[in-house]
Amino acid sequence: MNAVAARGMTASDSDFEKLTIDRREPAGRDVVIDVKFAGICHSDIHTARNEWPGTVYPCVPGHEIAGIVSAVGPEVTKYRVGDRVGVGCLVNSCGKCEPCVAGEEQFCKNAVWTYNSRDVDGTITYGGYSQQVVVNEGFVLRIPDALELDVAAPLLCAGVTLYSPLRHWNAGPGKRVAIVGMGGLGHVGVQIAAALGAEVSVLSQTLSKQEDGLKLGASAYYATSDPATFSALRGKFDLILNTVSADLNIDRYMSLLRLDGSLVMLGLPTKPLSIRAGVLTSQRRSLSGSSIGGIRETQEMLDFCAEHKIAPLIELITGDDITGAYDRVLRSDVRYRFVIDAGTI
Repeated sequence: MNAVAARGMTASDSDFEKLTIDRREPAGRDVVIDVKFAGICHSDIHTARNEWPGTVYPCVPGHEIAGIVSAVGPEVTKYRVGDRVGVGCLVNSCGKCEPCVAGEEQFCKNAVWTYNSRDVDGTITYGGYSQQVVVNEGFVLRIPDALELDVAAPLLCAGVTLYSPLRHWNAGPGKRVAIVGMGGLGHVGVQIAAALGAEVSVLSQTLSKQEDGLKLGASAYYATSDPATFSALRGKFDLILNTVSADLNIDRYMSLLRLDGSLVMLGLPTKPLSIRAGVLTSQRRSLSGSSIGGIRETQEMLDFCAEHKIAPLIELITGDDITGAYDRVLRSDVRYRFVIDAGTI
């Protein structure tokens, strides 16, 4: 089938090209999915351009996949042809370790990622920038009818990346939550946190997206480029979710936490974090991290978003637009998530 792949890509040689890939015939619990839409995640860019060591070329990225079931293996019980489904960052795990048993497959040491990962049969996985994927039914998500497939795609990574820490740190009524960054992750986090009943503020470098942030559910919006912001907000928040990968002054953001508050890292800065112990001990504050969620939590997130009419704001592109879209992501020139129409691949 057709796919779009990076072949030895570097930042200075960033063209994608179309090629033909093979998918296994469905057997056992395999579900064949005709891909309709695939979101572009910043992780795709890091991997395709070999910014994270270990990229195997050709590399077909894409772990925000929405589509329709077109065939099933003989042992499949959860899905049938015609179902609306999605695939996120995982396509397999050992199923036996403590995280897997707890429904936290993302922490399995033998997790198989949707692309650029070694599958149980030894092959390298290809992602959603393609016409079809074949996935074990245990890692397929059901997309509620209330969610359109194009906007559902980014929820498979961006959505659960924000939903998981908001749930884990008990965001809800009476809690003050700050979202650092109003990008592809942040604008989804604002919606989810508001729907959970928390008081939500956005901490962004400028006020350029303030109107969008307030429309999506934020009660306040602050520019971090203004030094007065950090003085005015000292000790205000119970939870801060940092969605950006920029190298921030962590001490300054930690000072915004209340007693027992937590700053959770979701973005991946390029430099090691530096923090003074005193900023932690003075108010029993915590610095932590979170990645995606397990399959059970991802399904919970999709159902929650459908119930509360939460959807990413997207720009639909074709398979020929991916290279340009990557460059625009790096320039923060998208509001707020690119989604590929897989029918153009």
